[in-house]
Amino acid sequence: MKKITKNLFVLSLLVFGLQSCSEDNDRPEMINEEEVITSVRVTLTSGNETVSMSSVDLDGDGPNPPVVNVQGNLGSNKTYTGSIRFLNEAESPAEEITEEVAEEADEHQVFYTFSGGISSVIATDTDSNSNPLGLTFNLTTNDAGNATLGFTLRHEPKKPNAGILDAGGETDVEVLFNVVVE
Repeated sequence: MKKITKNLFVLSLLVFGLQSCSEDNDRPEMINEEEVITSVRVTLTSGNETVSMSSVDLDGDGPNPPVVNVQGNLGSNKTYTGSIRFLNEAESPAEEITEEVAEEADEHQVFYTFSGGISSVIATDTDSNSNPLGLTFNLTTNDAGNATLGFTLRHEPKKPNAGILDAGGETDVEVLFNVVVE
């Protein structure tokens, strides 16, 4: 009798042990490490006129401010075709982050802020759901004067959204340029 009880006990342990073991087919989620963006480069073109802007911050949140450069002034009452690039220039050769943003368009959006002599900035590219991406855009100027032009790249914003205040997500990079409309 003891032998049967012992065998039943061992058998029940084995059954419970096997039931508690489950096949774990869940694969760990890939961690998409945030890219380091040290540089933002903007090009605006209207006819044969080109205005270039850059903001380079090689030490990130370090003590040195970004080096901001604007080459050229915007013409008044004109429309410009624009493009923006994101780079990690802390690496050699520089890593082009723009390609990753384009590949993950559903998870990114560039937002624009502007004032003064700029009347509108409108994205001309979209993600796979026809929501704005913002790597290319049209910029329209007003009358002559000083202006500001800002770009904010957001990771995982709510889409569609009513603008940056509604979008949520995390800011990957944010820059502001002081420009002249003449």
